Amino acid sequence: MTAAPIVPAKDHGAGIKPEWIRLPKPGTLCPLSSLTRSTLNGLILPTAENSYRPPVQSICLRKRGKLKGCRLISYDSLMNYLKSFLTKDGSSTNDNVGGTGGVELFERQHD
Repeated sequence: MTAAPIVPAKDHGAGIKPEWIRLPKPGTLCPLSSLTRSTLNGLILPTAENSYRPPVQSICLRKRGKLKGCRLISYDSLMNYLKSFLTKDGSSTNDNVGGTGGVELFERQHD
């Protein structure tokens, strides 16, 4: 027998759904959606490609008078948008892609 207390393993976020996520660093993929930074920017920022109505909600936290801030993406909004590309049988469709700047989800095209 040991007198040392039993300490549970640290939870590193597995199984915890975030409310907000940050944009990934340039050149990396989002660890939760596997989308690139530029694809996420096209989904959260108002642009001509999305008729200035971003399909995914985001906020920018910025101190008063500062130019730079921290862009946070609503996890639920992003997941609901991605789920809108699934059909009832669980297969993917690209019918809903219009207005996202030509983003084709679930299929990568290499130039």
